[in-house]
Amino acid sequence: MQRKTILLADDETHILNVVSIKLQNAGYEVITAEDGQEAYELARQRQPDLIITDYQMPLLSGVELCSKLRCEPGTCDIPAIMLTARGFVISENDKTSGNIKQVIDKPFSPREVLASVHELLEAASVGSD
Repeated sequence: MQRKTILLADDETHILNVVSIKLQNAGYEVITAEDGQEAYELARQRQPDLIITDYQMPLLSGVELCSKLRCEPGTCDIPAIMLTARGFVISENDKTSGNIKQVIDKPFSPREVLASVHELLEAASVGSD
């Protein structure tokens, strides 16, 4: 079975490090970006199986990133998990237009993120069978 690739985008280095290690230890290939524009370019190049993105990032917000990728033929079906500070509300329209499947409030447990990743990738593989 081929390793699944996850694009992790966050402008907080410690979040990139902690979540990357958790995902890599679970057997995923992880590529990281520190801003929305870098994440957009990496997603177009690598076409990951899943995107985990922060809501507030330089250059492109997580919502803008997901919406732009939804308009690209190679990335339109990639599901996303949005990480957000408590109090930020992501509208149902933004979730739908960006293929945002889950929203996780900060602070979060890396274990919680990993459980969401397993759940979404399992659902995606069942849906593609």
